[in-house]
Order: sequence, then C-alpha cells, then structure tokens
Amino acid sequence: MSTTTTATATTTATAMATLRALDKQIADLMQQKAKVQLSLERAVTRGARPVPMSAEVVASNPYSRLMALKRMGIVSNYEAIRHLSILIVGLGGIGSVAAEMLTRCGIGKLILYDYDTVELANMNRLFFRPEQAGLTKTAAAKQTLHSINPDVVFEEYTMDITTTTNFDQLLDRMRHGGLDGCGKVDLVLSCVDNYAARTALNQACNELNHEWMESGVSEDAVSGHIQFLLPGRTACFECLPPLIVASGIDESTLKREGVCAASLPTTMGLVAAMLVQNALKYLLGFGQVSYYLGYSALTDFFPSDVMRPNPECSNAQCRKQQAVAEHIGWTPTVWNARGHDGQEDVVVEHDDNEWGIELSGDDDATTFESTETPARATAQLAPGLSFAYDQSAGSPAAAEDQTDSDANEDVSLEDLMGQLKSL
Repeated sequence: MSTTTTATATTTATAMATLRALDKQIADLMQQKAKVQLSLERAVTRGARPVPMSAEVVASNPYSRLMALKRMGIVSNYEAIRHLSILIVGLGGIGSVAAEMLTRCGIGKLILYDYDTVELANMNRLFFRPEQAGLTKTAAAKQTLHSINPDVVFEEYTMDITTTTNFDQLLDRMRHGGLDGCGKVDLVLSCVDNYAARTALNQACNELNHEWMESGVSEDAVSGHIQFLLPGRTACFECLPPLIVASGIDESTLKREGVCAASLPTTMGLVAAMLVQNALKYLLGFGQVSYYLGYSALTDFFPSDVMRPNPECSNAQCRKQQAVAEHIGWTPTVWNARGHDGQEDVVVEHDDNEWGIELSGDDDATTFESTETPARATAQLAPGLSFAYDQSAGSPAAAEDQTDSDANEDVSLEDLMGQLKSL
C-alpha cells in the first residue's frame, strides 16, 4: 500500500470520527434545547386562560363564521375548541396542512413534531414557502401558523421520535401537553410517511391508552386514508400490519437513488381535510366519527369500515388494552339525524330566531300543486319515448283552453281583423 493511500485512509477515518462526534454534540444540544423549551412553554402556559371567542358578526372578528356553527345547531359549544390541545407528528404534505386548518379553527394548543428541514422539493405542496428552505419544518410551521392566529399556543420539537430518548420525551408531552401544562393532550394525529414512526406512535398510544388518528397517502399519490384508533377497542397499527412491517424489512433498504414517491397537493389536502374534520367531529361531538375512511382519486371511492383488534396482536400493550374490562364489548358510536346513539327528540335551539322559523322534517308530508312549464309543454321526445303522466290531460282549465283553441280555428282571418279594428 502506498504512502498516499495510507494517508488518505487515515484522513478519511479521522473525518468520519469527527463527523460522528459532531453528530453526538448536535443530538445533545437538541436535547438541551428541548428541555429548555419545555420549561419555557410550561412557564408560559401554566395557568394561562384561553382567549375567548366572540360570535359578533363584524369584519374584524376571525371567529364569527366558526361560531355560526353553534347558532345553526351543528355544534353545541364551539368555543370549547379553545381549551383543546392536539399533538401532531409529521409536518409533511398532510401534517402541515392539518396544522394550518386547526390553527384557523382556533384550537387552543398545537404541539408539533418533525425531524426534517424545508426543501424546495416540498414546494409542490400547500404550506411551506420557498424562502423557508433550510429552516426546520417545526420552526417554519410555527412561524407561519403564529402569523395566521396568534391566539394559539405552539410547541415545536425537531426530533426523531423513534429513538429511545426522544420516545420518552414524546410520552411526557402526551401526558402533560394539555393547555394547562399539566393534563394530557386531547388527541394525537399521526401524519408521518414511514412505518417506523407509525410503530413508535402506536406503541406510545397503546402504553398510555391514548386515542389517536393516523393518516397516509399511497406512493403513487392517488389514494389515501384516515383511521381512528382506540387502544383495545379498534385495531392498532400492529394488529393488521403492512407486509413490510410484518416481514421485518428495513424501509431504508427499499429506497433507491434518484427515485422518490409521487406527491399531489390535491390528494394531500383532501386527506388532511378528512383528518381534521374527523378530529373536530370527535372533539366537539357532532356528526359520525369515521373509524376508517379511505379515498381513491381514480374512482372517487370512499370506503368506510370499523376494524376490530386482533386477539393475537404482536403488540403486548395492545393485548393488555383488549383485556381491560371497559374495553370488552365496546361498540362504535352511531350517529344519525336524531343525534349520537339515536337519542330521540333532539331539539336544536337557535339563539336568534325572531320569526319563529322551524325546519320541517322528513315526516312532514307537505305537497304542492305544480303547473305545466313551457319546457314541458314544448318538449320534443325521441322516438319510442312518452311522458308517464301528462298533467294537461284531464285538467278543466286545460280542457277549456283546448275548447277555445278549437273554436278559434273556425274563425277566418277577415273576421279576426274586423274584431281587432272594432277594439
């Protein structure tokens, strides 16, 4: 081996060792930053009172159209959203848009997790801007979201939740990330694009018996889904694992240089809207909450189902939750026009109903007499087709008009001219 080759190998080894040392320093600094930020956020939010929402209809009120949901009887108390806290993992094409929607809805607090930075390759989606390239996604998201609605409290964590230390930090924020800085978060939203992160979230929620919603878009960008997971009651992520998870294959080995997944902002935005709509329905108590809702862009197909947990699930915490007494015999909540679980005589009261207007139900059999329209009277049917019912037939008025028409046919043009002159 030549002296040059030996020197090159030594230099390379030294450089690699330096890089590893720097990576460790960066990881340690990120942990310190997270701890300091957590202390700061707790100090700021401890005892903080949510900013009240006004229902006043004025151009300067950003909540007037949201509060109208209460006035129209859709939501009993929309202002309750100001007391809610949601933790979002993943700020890609779905998570960033979902965070924006919740911010505009006036959510009380958002806790944001992502380990990546903004790139120009992200610009085909709906949220990040070109000038934010190079920023961490959490910092860029907080910057934009705070400018949209400064009433919302934000926490941001740039970290990979699949590592042991970061996983413990995630558990802590799930336990104590409420708006008051002490209680648990109200819901966890998974918007990640890899199975390792989904598995980590699945484990965390199973351990804490915490409700969460999972979302995703296919690699070809023309289908997606959302799923509401209740530990021990519905199937967890490992009850029905994808083949790659069940086989234990490392995802990173499947990636090829120069090849990436497709991404359509339309599909991403639609799945994000489905996810946030489902979260609002669950948290504010209106409409039917979907336990699984799929979407196929090619066929406009929206399959829906409830998936039960697997008694032989590989996740021990899932099996433990299935054995909890209150989880045994659980049935999905059903909502219809009368309200949740079919409760009867649900009366919608409106704050302002000066004229006493009431909405008629399906049982109010009110019929109206219809009249023949010019379009019906002059319609030209294709050969072999005929009207099932001709309203003009048998009508006294129509018969009288027909008689007058027949009588007028016997009058000559000269007689009609004479009648016109006499007038």
